[in-house]
Amino acid sequence: MFEFPKRYADAVARARVPSGFLMVFLFGWLAHPSARSLEIGLPVSMLGLALRAWAAGCLFKDQKLATSGPYQYTRNPLYLGTLVVAAGLVAAARNPWLAAIFAAVFVLVYLPVIQLEQQHLHRLFPEYAAYAREVPALAPRFTGARGGSPAFRWSQYVRNREYQAGLGWLAGAAFLLWKWVQR
Repeated sequence: MFEFPKRYADAVARARVPSGFLMVFLFGWLAHPSARSLEIGLPVSMLGLALRAWAAGCLFKDQKLATSGPYQYTRNPLYLGTLVVAAGLVAAARNPWLAAIFAAVFVLVYLPVIQLEQQHLHRLFPEYAAYAREVPALAPRFTGARGGSPAFRWSQYVRNREYQAGLGWLAGAAFLLWKWVQR
């Protein structure tokens, strides 16, 4: 994976949430959903949301290295889930400009943030290096998982506030449905 300069990665990490508001505006402005795009895109985005939920329920931030559940297959299931949610919503919105914008944001914002998190995990957990050699950063592997149970805990899902992603998804899906009905 291409290494981003630390100063750049730090800057985009700080800008990630505020830039999300700009993305919501662009999404609302550029979305032109159809019945077919909604039928395809919303279920895809729900798969990403389910992956995020599973990952959040297995994650004990800064306390324990997550290696079970979806972390057996990818080191970054939350970001992979985000990518799938975005791809589904972009498909539902039916605008190629949104696809280009979301792809650029993922490459220019999320990949550097992933690198920062990897550095943080290397410092925090000595066993991270061995885990990183075994499990891919983003694209999942489907064989040879590390073992261990899914370890999902509802209390961790809530503690990690993943329900906020679900609420955001509901708002986005409702907006797309409203925009489609208004056509």
